[in-house]
Amino acid sequence: MSPILRNRIEQVSTSAGIKKGDQVRVMTGRDRGKTGRVLGVNPAKRTITVEHAGMIKRHTKPNPSKNVKGGIVEKEGSIAISNVLLYCDSCNKGTRLGHKVLPDGTKARVCRRCGNILDK
Repeated sequence: MSPILRNRIEQVSTSAGIKKGDQVRVMTGRDRGKTGRVLGVNPAKRTITVEHAGMIKRHTKPNPSKNVKGGIVEKEGSIAISNVLLYCDSCNKGTRLGHKVLPDGTKARVCRRCGNILDK
């Protein structure tokens, strides 16, 4: 094996089909049952940030030049992608994600429970 291939790092980056702006339901952890909008996705770490879920407290120093007040700030922390499910509005439940090729040739994400198209 050549040294170039030996030192190459295999990077598997996947987001499990969840995108920024999707509605998800938290299935495990202290925020189980909460639904919220995805604020960010980190495919390399396989984590997402969900609105009003996984809240953490950050102790910040005051910084007058950036107009930041000091104190304890509550913000959203990251949650593992495996701990959330995509939320289907027609089922009102968390659902697995499927793909379907539409007649016009485009690929759409669909609900595995009811078959409803999840893309807007």
